[in-house]
Amino acid sequence: MIKQEIMPGTSRNSEQFLMPSTIENQITGKYEIYPFYNISGTISSGYHSLTERLLLKGEHIVFDGYIGVNWEAVKEQTTRAFTDLGKSINWISINNYLKSSEDLEIKTSPFLGGDDPLFGSAYTGTLQDFFELKNVDEVLSVDGSINIIYGCGAALVSGNFPIVYFDVPKNEIQFRSRAGSVNNLGRHFPEDPKIQYKRFYFIDWVVLNKHKEEIFPRIDFMVDEQRTEDITWISGNELRSALSTITKNVFRARPWFEPGVWGGQWIKENIPGLNKDTKNYAWSFELIAPENGIILESGSKLLEVSIDCLLYYDHVAVLGKAAKRFGNKFPIRFDFLDTMDGDNLSLQCHPSVNYTKQHFGEDFTQDETYYILESKPGAEVYLGFQNDIDPDTFRRELESSFIHHKEVDVKKYIQTFPARKHDLFLIPNGTVHCSGRDALVLEISATPYIFTFKMYDWLRPDLNGLPRPLNINRAFENLNFDRKGKVVENTLLSKSTKLKETDEWRVVGLSTHDEHFYAIARLEFKESITDNTNDQCLIMSLVEGESVTVITGQRQMVVHYAETFIIPAAAGSFMIKNEGPSLAKVIKAFVKDSSC
Repeated sequence: MIKQEIMPGTSRNSEQFLMPSTIENQITGKYEIYPFYNISGTISSGYHSLTERLLLKGEHIVFDGYIGVNWEAVKEQTTRAFTDLGKSINWISINNYLKSSEDLEIKTSPFLGGDDPLFGSAYTGTLQDFFELKNVDEVLSVDGSINIIYGCGAALVSGNFPIVYFDVPKNEIQFRSRAGSVNNLGRHFPEDPKIQYKRFYFIDWVVLNKHKEEIFPRIDFMVDEQRTEDITWISGNELRSALSTITKNVFRARPWFEPGVWGGQWIKENIPGLNKDTKNYAWSFELIAPENGIILESGSKLLEVSIDCLLYYDHVAVLGKAAKRFGNKFPIRFDFLDTMDGDNLSLQCHPSVNYTKQHFGEDFTQDETYYILESKPGAEVYLGFQNDIDPDTFRRELESSFIHHKEVDVKKYIQTFPARKHDLFLIPNGTVHCSGRDALVLEISATPYIFTFKMYDWLRPDLNGLPRPLNINRAFENLNFDRKGKVVENTLLSKSTKLKETDEWRVVGLSTHDEHFYAIARLEFKESITDNTNDQCLIMSLVEGESVTVITGQRQMVVHYAETFIIPAAAGSFMIKNEGPSLAKVIKAFVKDSSC
């Protein structure tokens, strides 16, 4: 049955700048917010160049893509380009073959968590579940027009048609969602952005990722659609060739930045190129693989593809021995929590592995660490319970605070520890914790990233003045009350050990908890150091020093202070050269061999 649909507009709701389509105004010597990887293939721009290539592909074409694509703009621009070439288009929307809203609701509602405003469970089906695709061939024109079947899932149609895939970075999807210009899969109207995000995370992204992985080897052209009227694109073969090179060499993900109620000023003051009119920056999402991308560059043109494309292409080359356990899911994330001249994070904990599997459909949970990159005197981390904690009393006070808007004397229940540069705090699941104000935290964690159970939020509204939801019940289903008193000091404060040392460099091991599946070490060197991936993907960051040059094979990349970079397992041996006058320190995280 054909449905009336409201298509996305061009608007986005964000103070963050749109990534440019070409290299412009690069600031050297400082953190780069648009890091790119130069490729030998050709990146083209505009719809006219794309349609000229498509004319060689025949009369039937598939325009598939991710949720959030502005399909109305794609149709308008493509029609104009084909018209200029003397061709007409017969457009066929894949949404014409969606199952009824009632059928889709029956399939998806069990995974949406009912009234829970934040959490659901990962959908276990596929994109095929959303469609009835029996009669598509009947609407293909035979009068000489170009037939374009378009929309999310268009490549599900039968036939060996060329596939053009339109992709949108996850940050831009969310910016468009906040502007009311995105519909969820199978929905014909925009909803509240928080409701949309829950459907994105547990339904849309799950099935679209499976679909993208399945068709990835067959994609003929990949289009970066984040600049709706200024697209860049690359052929599928050249994209896959570029990814083959990246799987063996150092690269950076494109970070993105967000304000928050507790956000600070370090990111705004120290990272060039960001919008300085933003109130604060709470996060820099350095490497959250499900949401970050990689920027490719050729001939000064830029094109962003999602990191999962790299894993779909060759997850074994990227993850090495960890691929057996994690498949194409990137296991470790890095992000910054900025509370410098800001405020405390919410008091929180994360779910156990079994709870995560049972309730959210994730394979592993959000085990974290806090690495202190910068701090002011007096900065603290809240971690673990006081020795005399009484769980019932603590819970009653939290619930009373929420109902009566009453302050809680948090330190009566929770321990605090000074937060000094290079300290590492261990936060396995079930641990009560939060960063205090006046710190820049490098959060090194397992990749799952939304499963935070807030117990107390210092009586703050969100940035829109609305109450922030708490998850006291879920927190108390997961809190480990044995992590109290001296147990915290003995087991949750990382200990350092010299692993290797010469006159010029040393490698320091930083202990993690038994429940952490990843290890952390720090390379410290005056001039240079050579290391090996040992068949593990290394996630690294320059945590002291001005800049270093990282050399893998025939590639080299300059890394500045606080930048995160990745060395895939297949890179093998690599060198890091110190480009500054003082000692350089580089943190690295990787999956423990025992956890593979």
